Amino acid sequence: MSWVDFVAEQWLLVSILTVLVIAFLLLEARKGGTTISHHQATRLINSGAAVLVDLRDAKEFKAGHIVDAINIPYANLASRIDDLEKHKGKQIILVDKMGQHAGAAGKILREKGFQVVRMQGGMMEWLQQNLPVVKA
Repeated sequence: MSWVDFVAEQWLLVSILTVLVIAFLLLEARKGGTTISHHQATRLINSGAAVLVDLRDAKEFKAGHIVDAINIPYANLASRIDDLEKHKGKQIILVDKMGQHAGAAGKILREKGFQVVRMQGGMMEWLQQNLPVVKA
C-alpha cells in the first residue's frame, strides 16, 4: 500500500493530524512572543523603548551585528538573565540567525517577567535588506 492509498483510505485521520500539527505550531509560535519587522525594531530601539538581544554565538556576533545589540548566546541565556534585569522596563527584541532560537528564548524571558518580541527573519532578513551591521 502506498502513502497515497493510505491518505485516500484514511483521509479523516490525516485531516485530524494535519489540524493538530498546525494548531501545535501556532501555539508554540505564540508562546515565543509576537514578531516584529526590522522597521518596527529600528523604531523601538531608536526611541529608547527597547533593547536588542542577539542570541547568536560570539563568533557570529563579531562577524556582524546590529548596533548596540547585547550578545547573549542562546546556550548561555539561562545563566545570563541577570544581565538583562536593568532593562526590565523596556521591551526586549530577540534576534538570532533565522529565528530558530528566538521563540524558546522568548518563552524563558517572559516567564521571568520580561516584555519580549522577536525580530522577524532574524539576522538573515536584516542582512538581505542591506541594513547596517557593526563588525567587532
